[in-house]
Amino acid sequence: MFTFWSGNLALDFAGTVGHRDTDRQELVGSPGLLADWVTAAGLLDEPPVLDEHDHAQAVRLREAVYRLAAAPLRGWARTAEDVAVVNEFAGPAPVRPVLVVGGTGELRLSRTGTMGEVLADLARSAADLLGGPDAARVRECESAPCTRLYVDTSRGGSRRWCGMRECGNREKAAAFRSRRRPPGQ
Repeated sequence: MFTFWSGNLALDFAGTVGHRDTDRQELVGSPGLLADWVTAAGLLDEPPVLDEHDHAQAVRLREAVYRLAAAPLRGWARTAEDVAVVNEFAGPAPVRPVLVVGGTGELRLSRTGTMGEVLADLARSAADLLGGPDAARVRECESAPCTRLYVDTSRGGSRRWCGMRECGNREKAAAFRSRRRPPGQ
């Protein structure tokens, strides 16, 4: 249900809205779906119990991250308000990973925490990306109507799609069909 191929957790979170410009698809439209995303992203081991306030705060951060990351790609001005939102959420302590010894002596990582700590992790991920050297590598998927953002880590900086399993495959298949179509059809 959720995809994590943006190359940055904050961009993956911003990608929980699909087709922003056409047929908006909200993937975390409830506290329960948001809790599912948090565990699917590996931020917490168990889905947190969330309420509408937690959900509204998460959406507030998500939209600020999206606008800040997409601004140079779409010719938008970055706003001090969006920067303030990311900084606000980045301030508290993040989720604290803890090593736990299992029954046979193996070590495993345990992640427990609050939604505030999860949002701190996401905001810090956004701040590290957008304030660091990889900010210039943020791209938007070229497959219409996808609006997903990703970090282009390809050698030549020429990645065009958010991922090959969905958008890239669809675009390549369409190009193949158009090359194979007889002239005039």
